Amino acid sequence: MKSKTIKDTRVVQTDQVLINDLNNYHTLFGGVLMKKLDACATLSARRHARVQECVTASTDSVNFIEPIRQSDSVCIESCVTYTGKSSMEIFCKVIAEDMITAERKIAATAFLTFVALGDNKKPITVPEVVPETEEEKFLYQTGAERAKMRRLKRQQNKELVSKLTLEKPIL
Repeated sequence: MKSKTIKDTRVVQTDQVLINDLNNYHTLFGGVLMKKLDACATLSARRHARVQECVTASTDSVNFIEPIRQSDSVCIESCVTYTGKSSMEIFCKVIAEDMITAERKIAATAFLTFVALGDNKKPITVPEVVPETEEEKFLYQTGAERAKMRRLKRQQNKELVSKLTLEKPIL
């Protein structure tokens, strides 16, 4: 299976911030941004795996750094930064740009994990990625450690779920 460059998986989506997207602080709802992140990351995963279906395995982190206001555009850049056998780590960088002043700021970052599925809905092997720029090399070189942390968190979550009850709460 031929490897692909990280830039081959890059997706850029820019949108305006609408009034219905705002919370009571007049900034973009975190949940609205998370939906946009998942949609953009899905396209990067599918672009990399070239399959009909890629599913979100986890949202590893979303770091809200700066508020996004109604006067801003929101630009999400996503790309595959690290791969396992069938899983792909997708990095999302969110840039808010004030449409009046042209000031740009990194508003959020996120890592999501996707799994490519074949026609039988089972995980399939994905190509490796090759970094080229300094930013890509940094993300790739630190990917193994994040993958290790994801495995640990997955194990911890299995333990947590095994202790949870399905009983209806008594009101």
